[in-house]
Amino acid sequence: MNNGDKNLCEEQHFSDFYIKNVQSATNFAYYKCGDSDAALDLVQDAFAKIWENCSQIDFSKVKTYLLTTVNNLFLNTIKHNKVVMAFAKETPNLDTTNQSPEYLLEEEEFKVKLQNAIASLSEAQREVFLMNRIDGKKYREIAELLDISQKAVEKRMSAALKILKAQIENI
Repeated sequence: MNNGDKNLCEEQHFSDFYIKNVQSATNFAYYKCGDSDAALDLVQDAFAKIWENCSQIDFSKVKTYLLTTVNNLFLNTIKHNKVVMAFAKETPNLDTTNQSPEYLLEEEEFKVKLQNAIASLSEAQREVFLMNRIDGKKYREIAELLDISQKAVEKRMSAALKILKAQIENI
């Protein structure tokens, strides 16, 4: 059975699609909005829309439909809420047993300033920067995901790095 024959309205096919794509969709949403809770909400809403419209969606194009839906929901959220960006609410626990309180305070202050610097990037710059630096995606992969040229990815990344460098030098 090829993808074109699969019916998204069949619970097993939808479940398989969900399990296979929920993490990448959540990452994509996070790169868009910079907020992990909001990203989860966007992705769950997108999957709900796909389930509601399962009979009209071609299974072979459903991943594109998912990412487009996440993006559109995000754009709608911006229009209504003027979303404030945050880079990461949680970080992996660090081994801080031998660190002085002054060092830990400076580290926390730097983290907040870095989050603010990343949040100050345009959506396009932040998206490319986080996909590359957090997800480890190559420029070519980012270009394919965002449906833009590799040159556009390079320009966005260059602009993002220039802004971050300027802001971090001032920290």
